[in-house]
Amino acid sequence: MNQQQVTLPIQWRDPVVSAIMTVLTLILTLFSKGYSNISFNKATTWFEGGVWTIPAATTGWLMVAIAAVVTVLIWVRAIGRKKVSAWLLGLVGVAFVITFLVWMVADRPTANLPLVSLLSGGLMFATPLVFGALAGVVNERSGVINIAIEGQLLLGAFAGVLVGSMFGTSWVGLIGAPLAGMGLAVLLAWFTITFRTENIVVGVVLNMLALGLTSFLFSTLLKNSPHLNQPMRLPIIRIPVLADIPVIGPVLFNQTILVYLMYAAVIIMQFMLFNSRWGLRVRASGEKPKAADTVGIKVNSIRWHSVLLGGALAGLGGAVFTIGQDLAFSKDMAAGNGFIALAAMILGRWNPTGALAASLLFGFATSLGIVMQSVGAPIPAEYVLMTPYIVTILAVAGFVGAVRPPAEEGKPYP
Repeated sequence: MNQQQVTLPIQWRDPVVSAIMTVLTLILTLFSKGYSNISFNKATTWFEGGVWTIPAATTGWLMVAIAAVVTVLIWVRAIGRKKVSAWLLGLVGVAFVITFLVWMVADRPTANLPLVSLLSGGLMFATPLVFGALAGVVNERSGVINIAIEGQLLLGAFAGVLVGSMFGTSWVGLIGAPLAGMGLAVLLAWFTITFRTENIVVGVVLNMLALGLTSFLFSTLLKNSPHLNQPMRLPIIRIPVLADIPVIGPVLFNQTILVYLMYAAVIIMQFMLFNSRWGLRVRASGEKPKAADTVGIKVNSIRWHSVLLGGALAGLGGAVFTIGQDLAFSKDMAAGNGFIALAAMILGRWNPTGALAASLLFGFATSLGIVMQSVGAPIPAEYVLMTPYIVTILAVAGFVGAVRPPAEEGKPYP
């Protein structure tokens, strides 16, 4: 008997997105004229990078050609019902970004695009998002929805500068920040796992608790005792040789310990979640808790440990706002980054490396908005600064494609 073959539907999202980005690249190129100045100052200590002047239109047409070829390849694979690699879509995106950067300073002899500062700023803004997204990944993989990342970031920022000021060193603040994040995580685990309360409601309430608590302590304690809110920064740790790699070196390897901890956290979490017994138990607790229980896995214990680990990671992310940037604490310092971290987690499909890529996208958009203001770009920088929030809305609304969360997330056990 002949078996009836099932024809999979064509996935139009990737080809349509690539076509839109290619058209936008073409439009920017049509409006590009003259030359663009790209500054490579501080790109390396081996030689002076200086300012490079490149033809804007020629560069734009080259990017259009690359984007068009890749877009055709994406359409061919999509129509043939073959999987489209994320790298192909990323290449079209890179072509668009390069064209946008060149257009931004085109035909403006006094405007230089500071490439190293742009990329360094993007990494700085992305670091707390990565920590927050990792917190969400480990929590939701175990079956607990963590909406309280915003509050954990805020408490981490507060505790980092408070403890650091008390002991006179930012290194001790680096210990206080994750402990503060874990403190809020204890409440999250207590209500959601022990008392089986609705996860999202608890997360929203904990965010309000963290905001109210830090605002109260800021107004009563820190304002009356300024010595407890001293701006301090973790020292810059320069990695020899690697820090001298042109452009990439100063961006990636001339950072504080928090950035290096972020690198390590992504690598370790990626390996442990998908290549270790612990990771298998965490994922089983979020996907098939009943099956996990039958083989002796203590589901609620795994969830408790995962929530505490997520709180520590988010607390470290909060430290970036204060001791990571030589800033004193101020009210609502997290400024919605916890919710953007949640969007990065969804865009990254509950995967540490995917969350890293999404966080870098948001961080780059924020840094680009600031650079646009400094160079006097022809469009308001506020439109670019809106990018992380727009993508957050699209991610939460489900317009980023078919993403499937852990099957039992938010559901109490037993």
